[in-house]
Amino acid sequence: MAYDFVLSTVLPASPQAVYDAWMSSEGHGEMTLTECTIDPRVGGEYEVGDGYITGRTTALEPGRRIVQTWRTSEFADTDADSEIEVLLEAVDGGTRLTLHHRHVPDGQTDYEHGGWQDNYFEPMRDYFTADV
Repeated sequence: MAYDFVLSTVLPASPQAVYDAWMSSEGHGEMTLTECTIDPRVGGEYEVGDGYITGRTTALEPGRRIVQTWRTSEFADTDADSEIEVLLEAVDGGTRLTLHHRHVPDGQTDYEHGGWQDNYFEPMRDYFTADV
């Protein structure tokens, strides 16, 4: 049975800067230190993490919200795509990024327990700190 979780972090950048980097092949790659290809429009497909993650963008609110289908090479063929919703809110010190990850396949708890922190939040913090 699939499950949902929510994680949050604060990044030292504006919501628009975080949004722009997330939706850019170059920016996303620099933030995550991986190869990325992103078509930055609703309906556009993406491949990030050196091909480990693939999906399609389903909703965008520039500087505020990104919704994408999300699937890794670890999903079984019978697993439906999961969904991520990235919410960006200006706070003292930068942007609060709140990640809602929905419909995660059973047994894939490593995304919640370290995966997002190790592969996204920490490298993103380093990326934006270097730009300050």
